[in-house]
Amino acid sequence: MAKEPETGAKPDETATAANGDAKAAAPSLNVLAQYIKDLSFENPHAPNSLRPREKAPEINININVNPNPLSETDFEVELKMEATAGEGADAMFNVELTYAGVFRLQNIPEEAKAPAILIECPRMLFPFARQIIADATRNGGFPPLMIDPVDFAALFQQRMAEEQVRSKVESASTN
Repeated sequence: MAKEPETGAKPDETATAANGDAKAAAPSLNVLAQYIKDLSFENPHAPNSLRPREKAPEINININVNPNPLSETDFEVELKMEATAGEGADAMFNVELTYAGVFRLQNIPEEAKAPAILIECPRMLFPFARQIIADATRNGGFPPLMIDPVDFAALFQQRMAEEQVRSKVESASTN
């Protein structure tokens, strides 16, 4: 067998050093905590709202993402969800949930932080928030409300477009 030329470092040591540097610089997104910040379920017309109906009620769902920086690397991200079934005297239920997580972003380029915070973080929180709302509506006497998956990338793009329009309007009004 041929002998490898010596470089002063053993092959395993060189590979370990290179991997250590790669790991130190690798981008990471870690969940430090997740929790219910606020939960409200209202069944204002019970027990009448629990009676069988001829047609399904109209259900409205609103979702919002609110980031709060805690430090240079740590961010709290709130996923606010509100779902209502029916309106006025026909209101069946109203559920509001603020589900939050604390995330640590390390070695993520500045231009990638906003998408990570506003797309990836809520994407991780969503399945848990969805289950909480389904359980709340089921425990309120209704079939569980299973919210369809959300395209947080589209919400992010919409938010960025709205901010661009707002900044253009503000700059036009100051000139």
